Amino acid sequence: MWLNAHETYLEQRILSADPVELVHMLYQAALTGVGDARRHLAEGQILPRARSISKVCEILLELNTSLDYERGGEMSVRLSQLYGYMHRQLVDANSRQIDASLAEVASLIATLMEGWASVRAAVQPPAPRETPWMHAAIAENEMARAASSWSF
Repeated sequence: MWLNAHETYLEQRILSADPVELVHMLYQAALTGVGDARRHLAEGQILPRARSISKVCEILLELNTSLDYERGGEMSVRLSQLYGYMHRQLVDANSRQIDASLAEVASLIATLMEGWASVRAAVQPPAPRETPWMHAAIAENEMARAASSWSF
């Protein structure tokens, strides 16, 4: 039951996310997948490691196909090259069973996430400034809710 609730939550989060948030979510999932692959490698779990690496490769493919070369120009080209490099490192890590390549990919994704966080901050609308009338509106709403919850 919990899994269904979690899947429903994720689905709603994805469907309601803007493109900037979607990229952030993909970076998060990729970083989690690399972490899982590293853990599975350390534990000697071959199939789960391969599945985690495959998942990250799929995410990188999705990120690569979503690049807008017209608007992104040189940045899109460089990101495509970086995604390709990370994909090759993941395949190498899987076939040779080495952690160093996985660690490098994790570091690269973390760096991309940091950069993407600044993009998210730049495009996110600022929070509304607090004004005196906001306090009155909140207080009225709280009073109405409190009054409706009492019964005699």
